[in-house]
Amino acid sequence: MELTLLGTGAPDGLPRPDCPCAACATARGARARAATALLVDDALLLDLTPGAALAAARAGHSLTGVRQVLLTHPHDGPAVEVPAGLPTAGRVPDGRELTLISGHRVRAVPMDSPGTGYEVTSPEGARLLYLPPGGAPAGVADTRHPYDMVLADVTGRPDALARLRAAGGVGATTDVVAVHLDHGVPPGPELDRRLAAAGARAVPDGTTLIVGEYHEVPDVPRRTLVTGGARSGKSLEAERRLETFPEVVYVATGGTRAGDAEWAARVSLHRERRPGSWRTEETCDLVPLLGRAGPPLLIDCLSLWLTDAMDRVGAWDDDTWARRGERELRERVAELVAAVRATRRTVVAVTNEVGAGIVPADAGSRRFRDELGRLNAAFADECEHVLYVVAGQPLVLRG
Repeated sequence: MELTLLGTGAPDGLPRPDCPCAACATARGARARAATALLVDDALLLDLTPGAALAAARAGHSLTGVRQVLLTHPHDGPAVEVPAGLPTAGRVPDGRELTLISGHRVRAVPMDSPGTGYEVTSPEGARLLYLPPGGAPAGVADTRHPYDMVLADVTGRPDALARLRAAGGVGATTDVVAVHLDHGVPPGPELDRRLAAAGARAVPDGTTLIVGEYHEVPDVPRRTLVTGGARSGKSLEAERRLETFPEVVYVATGGTRAGDAEWAARVSLHRERRPGSWRTEETCDLVPLLGRAGPPLLIDCLSLWLTDAMDRVGAWDDDTWARRGERELRERVAELVAAVRATRRTVVAVTNEVGAGIVPADAGSRRFRDELGRLNAAFADECEHVLYVVAGQPLVLRG
């Protein structure tokens, strides 16, 4: 089954008309994206958009052989001129199946928002799933076999990909292509990096893909360390890296602090931001978690883990530190690093960078700064991917 993407952008396209934002300002040339529309085997057109005939011609195709035009979502704005000879566009009722004269079978998949998804099966048995902008499947049932290709609003509705993974619709070999890309997503390499973390990719307008043909699926790093300063956006970046997974264990190392309203507000903000399917464990006992099989772990954060570890070994007292505290802390850190090295789970850990400012005035603070620097370096050595977040912008240090 041959699929040509006549457009890969949001309904308003990218750049949006008359939008002065930075993303639209840089979306020029190859980075510009027309509204998403798919041409399947020159026989089926999914979504009729302005300039579809010209886009097909630029890609070396024609719409003259199209026998069915299906819409996935309500199309606002001015009416789209239908090219001569093209069938009238329509939508298939949810759950209904349509068989085309070309031999393709199209089933309408119900969405949790206005719109319709389409599952297309070729005469040879290749299967693709196309979801509308801002849509996720409603009540996804277990899928017997993963789709060969899924085209979805990965950046706008990452939970749609999580649902499909949970139901078996997206597997290790499914080619996930991001479409409906809007000006809310970063351009260029940063978009590619963010999609790769979800096991997805983006392609330019006019690209032709073969559904069912082997394509190397982006390798999701098994261990990632995200570091940065206070309020840099590092926790949000870590959460983004796992938002397309159906199950995640969020390991909160900070615990609760009785009577501290500001801390409670921080914890509440993080909880509200996380998907409802994620499970939270408040613990600093990380080694057993890393040693067990299970869903991905998001550890937030290592600096609070270190604070707890230094409390336990009496590191704040100079005499205790000299007698046994330093040795015991080294042992705890070595045990954690060994567990990270041996773990089979997907792990994303958050930490702080505290050594770039002034030298602290007291010995305890200097000790914490130094030990956190050593912990970060040792932990990063065991990670395939290391990010440094500054002003909300992730910089790739490794991977």
